Parts: sequence; structure tokens; C-alpha cells
Amino acid sequence: MIDVETAIHRILGTVQPFDASLVSLAEADGLALAADVVSRVESPPFDKALMDGFAVQSADLAAGSARLQVVGEIMAGQVASRDVGRGEAIQIMTGAPLPAGADAVVKVEETRRDGDRVEITAEGIVAGTNLMRRAAVMKIGEQVLKTGTRLSPPQLAALAELGEIEVAVRRRPRVAILATGDELVSVGETPGPGQIRNTNETLLTAQVRAAGGVPQPLGIVRDVPEDLAAAVQRGLEADVLVLTGGVSAGKLDLVPAALSAAGVREVFHKVEMKPGKPVWFGVLEKARDGRPRYVFGLPGNPVSTLVCFELFVRTAFRKLMGMSPPQPQPVDALLECEYRSRGDRPVYHPAVLRMTSEGYRARVVPWQGSSDLRATVEANAMIHIPAGERRYDPGAVVQVYSW
Repeated sequence: MIDVETAIHRILGTVQPFDASLVSLAEADGLALAADVVSRVESPPFDKALMDGFAVQSADLAAGSARLQVVGEIMAGQVASRDVGRGEAIQIMTGAPLPAGADAVVKVEETRRDGDRVEITAEGIVAGTNLMRRAAVMKIGEQVLKTGTRLSPPQLAALAELGEIEVAVRRRPRVAILATGDELVSVGETPGPGQIRNTNETLLTAQVRAAGGVPQPLGIVRDVPEDLAAAVQRGLEADVLVLTGGVSAGKLDLVPAALSAAGVREVFHKVEMKPGKPVWFGVLEKARDGRPRYVFGLPGNPVSTLVCFELFVRTAFRKLMGMSPPQPQPVDALLECEYRSRGDRPVYHPAVLRMTSEGYRARVVPWQGSSDLRATVEANAMIHIPAGERRYDPGAVVQVYSW
């Protein structure tokens, strides 16, 4: 049995990123850059006004007030037809190019227009007041975004400003989801004696989508070797196959043998953690199309499934899509409640994580173990508690992984 850090290291050493391809900005949301982005333009491309007001020479306001001749008006998208001289002003709108001769903008609230004259009373007007200089945001040749950056709306907007209509990214993984077990029925069915609904398919479908993948639910497969073998072959058509159930050591825990028979090489089986100890990971080195397939066997209990997905499967997704960094990134938070633990394995306890003006705060939620899906309804994270007898008082610093 290996520890969580070793398991993550083995995943990162096994999974190879997808090849890069060019996609439109509309298709790139949530994907990661496969190459650095360097600006080919200056932003802004001209000195521009940051306020509605009047473009002036700051020297005219050295005394704090002046009465100036208004010699023009500039709207956003227009260019001044003349320069600003001493004793003159041009009315200007936010975003408009600063006319030659002017070196400051006085906001309209500090002025009073009287025909072709404007009276200004404003302290502290110096060169650069209320304007943004050309290339203050981006210069030609400047690196704007790094390889591995996940593209969200602000990054996409920056790319649009640069005039990039396509961007190099690595695609989303197609992820087959397969639930195993004679005890399972579909969500729409009424469970009979000893049966439960297949909640893991719903859970994993949502997790896959949230992590940037394309879920392909395959339904339920019974604990029959022939049925499982056929279902595994269907699942191996996807980039990643995620199974739940059947990975422990029971009589009907058939998944490891079925994967081995399908040519999937085991990378690890069983990790020192709670919940999720039986988790399995392997790789099919080459499928029919010559590309590898990655396979995760997750424990059937839903909280185990959730935790193992966030720690391990999501790590594989990030590596496939070239995101940086690929490994999970915990945050330090102050515990808001007392917590005691005496387990022989590290625990990933469902928790509520929140940001305050003083930093992150976290509290555990009541939890009855790996089958207690109800506990995760309130939670949005998990607190990592190392093995051994531990006592944490309120205010203790703990590591927290959000989901």
C-alpha cells in the first residue's frame, strides 16, 4: 500500500498530455494553453482618458484653478482634429485618445462649462492625471499568458484584445463512467430488498464535467465476469475509464482481474487513506488507435468515490490537458471547531471552506463514514488529517482541498 503523495506522483509519471491543437476562443473556455502567449500589440494603443472631462495642459492648473478656452470635443473612437495649446481644453470622453499637447484630464465633476469656456477648480492636477499611457498594460513582445494557464473569461478577453482568434490548447478528455454491482438500480427505479440507487454515476458525471472532461455514462454492469469484460472493452474506447465498485478484496470484487485480462497494466492498487483505500489505477499502453487509455477503479461507497476522484482522477485530467500545476493544491485554513482523530490512516474529512477578510476558515461537517453521502451535501471541501491520534483546537491550521 502506498501513500497519497506517491499515488499522485505515479499518476503524473504515467499520464501523457494530449497533443496540442488550435481552437477558436469560443471553444477554449476551461482549457489550458499549450504555448506561451506573447503580445503582438500595445495596450492601450494610445494615451487614453480614464474619465469624462477635459484634456488640458497641467501647467495651466498649477495654481489649482483656471478658465480655459474649449477648442473641441472627442468621443470614444474619435481622434482630435487639433492639438491642445496653453490656455485651451478639449472636452473628452472616457476611452478617447488624448489629443496632442495635453498631458492630463480633469474629470467633469471639477469643471463648469460656460459656452466655449470652462472653469476648472481642481487641486493636484499633474502630468498623467486621469489618463492611461500607451502600452501601460501590454508591450509588444511581453509575455501575457504562460503555458498551462487555464483559460477563463478574463484570459479569453485578454486574448481577444491581442487579436488572437485561435489559441493552442489540449483537448478535453472523453471519460467513460461504469458502475458495477448486483445491488445497484438506476436512479429512476425503486430499490428492492438489499438494493440501492446508482448515485455514483450522477456524482461522477457532474465531477467529470466540472473538471473539464466529457462524461460518457455507460450505466450499470452486474457482477458477472463476461458482462464486466464486455463493458470494460466499451469503456476503453474513451480516453479515461472510471469504474466504481468491485475493487476491494471481496468475492465479487472482479474489476482488477477484468482490467488485467483486457491488457490494462496496474500502476497501483490501494492507497493509505480514508475514505478510498481500495482505489486502483492502471494504463492500457496502446489501444487500437495507438493511444494510451487510463483507468481508475474507485471504491463503491459514494464519499470514497468523490474523494478519490478529486485527488487522483482530476490530477490525471489536469495532466492530460496540460494544466499547471497538475497536482492538487490545498490551502491553509484556520479550523473553526474542535476536532479529534485517532485513525491509522490519513483522513479526508468533508468540510465547509470559506474565505473571510482574515483568510480561509474551515469546519468539519458531521460524517458517518464513506457511505454517508448526506454529509457531502453541505460540504464544499475536505480537510486532510494526518494519521495518528490528533487533537485540533479552534484556530489550528489545517490543509484543505476544495471540490
